[in-house]
Amino acid sequence: MKSDYEFLTTEVNGHVLEVTINRPDVMNALHPPSHKEFDEVWNEFAQDDALWVGIVTGAGDRAFSAGNDLKYQASGGDRSGMPSTGFAGLTSRFDLNKPIIAAVNGVSMGGGFEIALACDLIIASDNARFALPEPKVGLAALAGGMQRLPRQIGMKNAMGMMLTGRHVGAEEAKELGIVNEVVTQADLMDTARKWAKDIEACSPMSIRATKQVAYQSLDESDLEKSMQNGNYSAVGDLLKSEDFVEGPVAFAEKRAPEWKGR
Repeated sequence: MKSDYEFLTTEVNGHVLEVTINRPDVMNALHPPSHKEFDEVWNEFAQDDALWVGIVTGAGDRAFSAGNDLKYQASGGDRSGMPSTGFAGLTSRFDLNKPIIAAVNGVSMGGGFEIALACDLIIASDNARFALPEPKVGLAALAGGMQRLPRQIGMKNAMGMMLTGRHVGAEEAKELGIVNEVVTQADLMDTARKWAKDIEACSPMSIRATKQVAYQSLDESDLEKSMQNGNYSAVGDLLKSEDFVEGPVAFAEKRAPEWKGR
């Protein structure tokens, strides 16, 4: 994994990739050059068979990401680096079956919240705050926030946030169903890593199939059709994999499975 990024830092622990937004001077707001770097990171993550789980967080203890760098935009900065995969190279990336955990360490606003919503799990520090405040500045949450939030917490709860731009604290976010777990700032990364380790203990082929089916079946109103395995490439990959054989054999032999991810 490349490590000499200007606006991000990366670290690999076992099968887990940790990515940190490294723009604390602007509360980890993102601009096109940083989106481009994110795109490169997730492209490599997707292609590397040794990487099974991702964690994304922000540098410092104030902000996960304040979203779009409006000052950069207002100054007429170069916007040519914006990737087709969307905000943080993630919000319009719909073919990534590997799970990503957002470790939200403070403010998660606008595009920053949209990054977290595009992740599969959200672990939040107790000072985290979430909002889609774009209407307050004449904008809209165009990086998937308006679509993902209603799907994740229901229409009325989502509209209550989106139509007012109000801030939601970590505990309320957990009650709404946005957040999986709330911990202290000091425990945030260790907790995110524990979740990643729990996922890492499972077959990566099973995890990828589970993620693909869960998301793709959301838009399938016919339950029978949604349960047809032929609709999901990751299920086909699982059924043909070494892991599909290894799991039951390891169980029968009363030992830990040795997953290959293929």
